[in-house]
Amino acid sequence: MATAAACGILSAPINAAEPYFPITPTQAGKLITLTGHDLTIDQVVQIARDGAKVRLSPAARARTTAAYGLLLEAAREGIAVYGFNREPGAGREIPIFSGDALAPANKAMLQQHERLVFQRGALSGLGPEVDHEAIVRAMMVVRANTMTYEAASPPLTQMLLDLLNDRITPVVESRGSVGEGDLGPLSNVGATMVGAGDCYYRGVRMPAAQALERAGLKPLQPFAADVSALISSNAYASGQTALLVHDARAALDWADLAFAIDLNGMNSTITRLGSPVQLNRPFQWLNWDARRVLDILRGSYLFNDDPKRIIIDSESLGASPIRDGSAWQAWAALEHDELIQINSSDHNPAVRVGMSPSDSWELNTPQFRKYYVKGGPDSHGQHGYILSDANWDPYPLVNDLEAFTTALANMDVAIAQRMERFSSTLLTVIRPADVLPPGQRTPRGGGGYSSAALYQDLQSYSDPIPPAGDALAQTVEDLQSESGLKVLHARHVTADTVDLLAEDLLNGTFWLRVRKAQDSSRRFGAPADAAWTAFDSAMQHAQSQGLRIHESAVAFMQANPATGFFGDVATPPMP
Repeated sequence: MATAAACGILSAPINAAEPYFPITPTQAGKLITLTGHDLTIDQVVQIARDGAKVRLSPAARARTTAAYGLLLEAAREGIAVYGFNREPGAGREIPIFSGDALAPANKAMLQQHERLVFQRGALSGLGPEVDHEAIVRAMMVVRANTMTYEAASPPLTQMLLDLLNDRITPVVESRGSVGEGDLGPLSNVGATMVGAGDCYYRGVRMPAAQALERAGLKPLQPFAADVSALISSNAYASGQTALLVHDARAALDWADLAFAIDLNGMNSTITRLGSPVQLNRPFQWLNWDARRVLDILRGSYLFNDDPKRIIIDSESLGASPIRDGSAWQAWAALEHDELIQINSSDHNPAVRVGMSPSDSWELNTPQFRKYYVKGGPDSHGQHGYILSDANWDPYPLVNDLEAFTTALANMDVAIAQRMERFSSTLLTVIRPADVLPPGQRTPRGGGGYSSAALYQDLQSYSDPIPPAGDALAQTVEDLQSESGLKVLHARHVTADTVDLLAEDLLNGTFWLRVRKAQDSSRRFGAPADAAWTAFDSAMQHAQSQGLRIHESAVAFMQANPATGFFGDVATPPMP
């Protein structure tokens, strides 16, 4: 993947030579309400990629306002709060201030401290810079949704919404997090809020102070624990994961349709997809995928008897529904835990307004009661707990990321291998030259060196990343989840999967032509027939325009979801 500052403190040269990919705000007129508990993957995509606007629900705004009041009241009552009246990290036992945070001396000190930390955020992390606006916006919308559980000041909450709605997108360094809270990338966001560093205003790079002025926004004056409220989150990784889940589902849909096309092209036996076979091994997602492909094939000539059809194909063709179904299963687990991750708090400390010592036995012990806020003027009489936690550790989501990457790579090896099997007359029984005229006997692409090179690239990103534990911050912060690296690898493998499927389509649709030449009455199932017709027309147009065929095939897949050809022929089971 691929900063002038407020107060004259921070500055860095603008490097206009770096590539940057702004979004196309096709849904800028849409307004999505963030509640903190029901944000969907599609909504993240609509906001991050399509420019939809955001607002908080009244309940979400009230929740974060109440948490902020409880935070202020905790300081008034003399309760130690990590990252507020106590230093973070290795300084966790060092007081920052004592007593009322709103007392004049404390208030002035906190304002200056928070402002300086926000400004320094422009220098956080290491390059290269994130080159896709959608990735930064995905991080911001996830944090806006999850921050409704945190004790953020009302101006901080509003500023995050304003940046999204005015398309002020901070310059974010891609290497600024080890995975236990994306401190670096979110610090870059904080810098833009106070007018430090650089950002993109509606796709154009400029100093953040200038962008805020153009949008009619005043630089934020952070207060209380706003640094912690903003950056103590894994939103950089989980925002990218939301985009990944969306893209991966589209790829898996195409994998099912491409497999059905390959079965037709190979004149394959399809008994392996039938219910007697599937009932013998009742793995829910494998059974579902086999039924889905079978439904896509309904009406195909493969259901008719053919004395030249071999009894069983290569392992890669035979096992594809198993590999595909397993990838779907891993995808479902990833989606499930991603939805939890983006709709709950991963912040330290945990702020729970309204909880009382009588709510559970442990809350009434001396250790827990130390962190009970009785309630007073700052909290408008509301009580609750503020407790240190380990919710910053982004598991099980990170395990799901690697599991999905592995499952996708194992699906891809079957795709890569089955493409090559079309070169064997032991399996095809016929050669293209037997039925096609000269000049039409070579596919436009698919298989060979291109797919081999693709799979080599895919292999380099599919190995699990070794666990890491480096003793940082005087040995306090000694675990790292490497979530940024893991989602980066998953994104690479997904992109390689789309490239591999494009090659598979080029090869499979060529073999549909071969089978049609054998017998013009043959049908391949309505979805495969429709996809072949549309795809072949698009590739002919690309050739007539002198365009690269592989890139044209990828563009076709991105512009034409596979479900547009077969619809929801089956409903995915619940994970």
